[in-house]
Amino acid sequence: MGHDATLNAGDIARLADVGRAAVSNWRRRYDDFPQPVGGTAASPLFSLPEVEEWLRRNGKSYEMSLGERVWQRLRASGDDLRLGDLVGCAGAFLLYLRRDPRGWKRVARGPEPAKRLHEAAAAATADLPVPVDWSLIDTRLYRLLAEFAAEQGPLPAFELLCERYAEAHSRQLSVTRADVVALMARLTGREPGVATVFDPACGLGVMLLPFAGARVLGQESGDSAALLTAVRLLLRDVRAEVVAGDSLRADGFPELRADVVVCDPPFNERAWGYEELTGDPRWEYGLPPRGEPELAWVQHCLAHARPGGLVAVLMPPAAASRRPGKRIRGNLLRAGALRAVVTLSAGGPDLWLLRRPSPGERPPSAVLIMDATDDLATVEAAWQSFTADPEARPPGASRGVRIIDLLDDEVDLSPARHRPRLGEEDPAAGFAAVKERLRAFAAALPDALPDLAASAQALDLPSTTVGELVRAGLVTILQGPPKMAVDEGELPVLTAGDVLSGSPPSGRTTAEPTQVTVEPGDVVATAGAVEVAARSVTEGGAVLGPQLHLYRIDRDRVDPDFLAGCLRYAGAARPYAGASRVDARRARIPRLSLAEQQEYGRAFRELLELEDKLRETAALGKTLIRLGFDGLAGGHLRPSG
Repeated sequence: MGHDATLNAGDIARLADVGRAAVSNWRRRYDDFPQPVGGTAASPLFSLPEVEEWLRRNGKSYEMSLGERVWQRLRASGDDLRLGDLVGCAGAFLLYLRRDPRGWKRVARGPEPAKRLHEAAAAATADLPVPVDWSLIDTRLYRLLAEFAAEQGPLPAFELLCERYAEAHSRQLSVTRADVVALMARLTGREPGVATVFDPACGLGVMLLPFAGARVLGQESGDSAALLTAVRLLLRDVRAEVVAGDSLRADGFPELRADVVVCDPPFNERAWGYEELTGDPRWEYGLPPRGEPELAWVQHCLAHARPGGLVAVLMPPAAASRRPGKRIRGNLLRAGALRAVVTLSAGGPDLWLLRRPSPGERPPSAVLIMDATDDLATVEAAWQSFTADPEARPPGASRGVRIIDLLDDEVDLSPARHRPRLGEEDPAAGFAAVKERLRAFAAALPDALPDLAASAQALDLPSTTVGELVRAGLVTILQGPPKMAVDEGELPVLTAGDVLSGSPPSGRTTAEPTQVTVEPGDVVATAGAVEVAARSVTEGGAVLGPQLHLYRIDRDRVDPDFLAGCLRYAGAARPYAGASRVDARRARIPRLSLAEQQEYGRAFRELLELEDKLRETAALGKTLIRLGFDGLAGGHLRPSG
């Protein structure tokens, strides 16, 4: 309890508002930089008081937010082996504050506040899946958490702690990519009447968060992870039930038949219970081989789906072709349970979409095989097209493959093996068309290069921050909703993907009174994304989508393209932005006249336009290369020489 708070290099970079490279440079250049007090050679930990003293002594400005102070105090309350328990205890306390906002103050004023706090918090959070050790955190830290919750709200406060926890244990924790989670939710949540959703390997709960309107159930082997998942869901007022325990060996919901099952199971775990589960009734499609635990998870998920229920499971690419699993793959195909295998990224994972057959239902004749490495957005349209008419050719790099053609000696379902030739109606014509488009794009690139002049010496421009512009009334920051249905309705939605790619609004939703409508002259930037992007808006009418911030400016004092360029630079200059949110209010903005801003704004806009052209050119180049390989190997093209 009495240890000094410690920081890693990323924490120091956030504290000093610099990049990780700057911290590494300080360690090399300054002999008096604090020495590590813990951690490993690859990820050392430093004393917070020593780092603060060094920053003050060397004139380095820094600012520690209340959230960072809470996090550092939390980490200092115990060793890293118990960090999950500490974060879970903090989350349980935040849940108590959410459910009884005035209870904390009543307890703090009475005798024996620590004892009464523990009793009151335990009573208010009795539905959590594991007992909470309230003594892990001292009363001073509980007070700091209450202050943080009052500033940010209990849910945002806990999400920041979860984010920091995932970052600190990134090598031990496997967190499913946000875009993959969103895709799986869209694919499985579209069916009418989805009332129950189950994740048997829920980790930190990311798979269940999109299903806030349903009853969600989860199981996770670790007590701390189960506690974190439960708190994340309950803070959102979700009807949730989470249990701790090994799903395969100790099924927490043996009678459950859910409408939707989603799962990102642990890969390559040989000790999954093969010996004791040999005669388990869940193995309807065959006993999983000892070295194929993923096929045990697939059947576990199917066993918990109602007839007609959908299952979405992430799988290692090898599971589609390994010989020991071919019998189970064949049985899944024959029964009509396996409906699609989709490659999501190079090297995996693959997404398997399954549907539990209804009694007496006629099995389908085809399965969807798809490679979505280049664009996850194509998966939904291909799946909808295939489910509507399995005989029709789905769009994109996908195809409906006859099941009878797959039931050979290998039962190889690898999308790479079955990927259709793009433009396969006339592959040679498709290659020629893409080649001409690429030639035209390449010819236009020289004219897109911005004309920037070198300064005689580096300009030391006076600067301000976005936060100061907000306080001066020159900028107003609005935020998109944490989640939104962007696949139905008539109202256009500007999504984070649109801002990244420079595309028009691609989402559609229904009107809600709390939505933020984008206006010409606004600046929109991604929030908390792995890749940071910011753009000025020329056409209004769309509503702001999730994971976006909108900056509404005084056009007489601030140029939108100039502000967008500065925000883009502020994000790109922080290589750790993917692991934690960039505080845009601290972004530095040069103090320039409006005319000077407009000159810089034009240059920033030209750079963004060049970036968009290069992205399109690269995509065309990949398509041309793939068409060339497909055409040469398939006999539709030949060397011209």
